[in-house]
Amino acid sequence: MTPHESDLPAPDATSAAEVGEADLPYLRRCVELAAEALAAGDLPFGSVLVDADGGIRAEDRNREITTNDPTAHPEFALARWAAAHLKPDERAAATVYTSGEHCPMCAAAHGWVGLGRIVYASSSRQAREWKAEWGVPLTSPLSPLTVRDIVPGLEVAGPVPELAAQVRGLQWRRLRAKQGAGE
Repeated sequence: MTPHESDLPAPDATSAAEVGEADLPYLRRCVELAAEALAAGDLPFGSVLVDADGGIRAEDRNREITTNDPTAHPEFALARWAAAHLKPDERAAATVYTSGEHCPMCAAAHGWVGLGRIVYASSSRQAREWKAEWGVPLTSPLSPLTVRDIVPGLEVAGPVPELAAQVRGLQWRRLRAKQGAGE
């Protein structure tokens, strides 16, 4: 049974001052993609690649479980797509929106491909805090580095408290489904 949003522990109240109103529709789409990933049996993450003119060039959702590929993160897929389809100046002017802050693998791919700004709905710190509150052990084989640790100087904005609460709800649903399946 999924708890009501008010039954979940309060989300991190980190300021979203760096995230503008124009960013919100893209972040909302990322949360929709995360919900699609969860519905398909994958981890709830989604990302959108937006060009300098505000056009969505590509989007993806997490596919780790359904492809049995631990690198099938949407941010990684968008970096690969951008490398194949965009010129270096177009990549540098693009923004990657994502439901959750890039993991170190995805941040490195982002940096190597030369993509621009990253805007996220929820932070990796929030995700770690949620897992701790829920008694879920951290299982990542990677150190908990931020995007700024991996790609110094990159413009990064987030989290957005309202959307982070939605991501938190998706993460909670994933945990409950996993527990119900006896995983």
